Amino acid sequence: MTFSNTLVSVAVGAVAIVLLLGLVNMLRGGSANTSQRLMRLRVVLQFIAIILIVAVLWWRNG
Repeated sequence: MTFSNTLVSVAVGAVAIVLLLGLVNMLRGGSANTSQRLMRLRVVLQFIAIILIVAVLWWRNG
């Protein structure tokens, strides 16, 4: 597995973990502030993951 594959996998895994944490918090009736913080973190991580995926695809085809 190359470095770029590992980097993309870690980014996507981080998004999945934060998503699952948010779902668990919501199902347990946790704090609304925590849910909002997790939602914002998920959006930021998704942005980073998309940028990384596009960069890897551009680098491999370039």
